[in-house]
Amino acid sequence: MPNQLQTLIAAATFAAHKHRDQRRKGAEASPYINHPLAVADVLANEGGVEDLITLVAALLHDSIEDTQTTADEIAARFGPEAAAVVMEVTDDKRLNKHERKQHQVLHAAGISGRAQLVKLADKICNLRDLVGSPPVGWPLERRREYFEWSRAVADQLRPASPQLAALFDAAYARKP
Repeated sequence: MPNQLQTLIAAATFAAHKHRDQRRKGAEASPYINHPLAVADVLANEGGVEDLITLVAALLHDSIEDTQTTADEIAARFGPEAAAVVMEVTDDKRLNKHERKQHQVLHAAGISGRAQLVKLADKICNLRDLVGSPPVGWPLERRREYFEWSRAVADQLRPASPQLAALFDAAYARKP
């Protein structure tokens, strides 16, 4: 049975393989894997999260939503708990964009504590990226709307971690 470090490295490797052909939307078009790594880094090194399942889910949080990965595949490799957390933070692509955003706001408080931590770290990283390297073609108004929507989601997640909530507030304070 692999130890925690081996499992974490396996999850990072799995995510890197799944996202290998993807780039971020910013002008520099950085490799997509930088995002799940940043989410896990925020959790572990800024938020003090040590729970392996949460960190594995952070690394895999976009793999079902943005690649051909299935929940069964994650469950087989990393266990049903990690797969369940990933599913909780995965948007339902059958819904239109507006409905997906509303769903996140309405349901954020009801997801598991692990999923709340991943979702909050994801929002922190997205806001940081939006300031540091905004998506090509996103006018100022769209970036501001994203900040406000992220805050509506994050406000539902605050009880999960005051430490991460403070990091979110610092990222939000840089709103363009």
